[in-house]
Amino acid sequence: MGTLKERLHAAVIVHMKDRNKTALTTVRNVPGEIETREKSGKAPVELDDAQVTALLQKEAAKRRDTARIYTEAGESGRAAAEIAEAEVIETYLPQALSAADVESIIDEALTALRAEGQEPTLRLMGAVMKPVTAKIAGRFDGKAVSELVRARLA
Repeated sequence: MGTLKERLHAAVIVHMKDRNKTALTTVRNVPGEIETREKSGKAPVELDDAQVTALLQKEAAKRRDTARIYTEAGESGRAAAEIAEAEVIETYLPQALSAADVESIIDEALTALRAEGQEPTLRLMGAVMKPVTAKIAGRFDGKAVSELVRARLA
């Protein structure tokens, strides 16, 4: 399957052959954003799949926010174009988790803490969030995860 960056580069060729202009433009822009992020800073870095996924989430959210602004301004055509680009980007994101899946991951982390002899309290929220965040890896809203963990610990 390859890395997410490799999949994005391969998708450019697929969209060229399909003559899908919106998808082609979007998929061409995203690797440019990745390269910009990699080259910015004091030393060049290589983004891993988790970092690329986070970047894709931000790009999709940015386009959805822009679409909302266009809709409020009465520019429905531009809003539809932004939503179409966000949907193209979202096809490269990992499958989102359900709330039940997230709750079971939280339960696993709480069980692991209890196995270590620690009783989970709000004071140990960071110890619960670290493994949960690692398993979820951008497939569920971080703020919602935090609220779920806080509710379980309270």
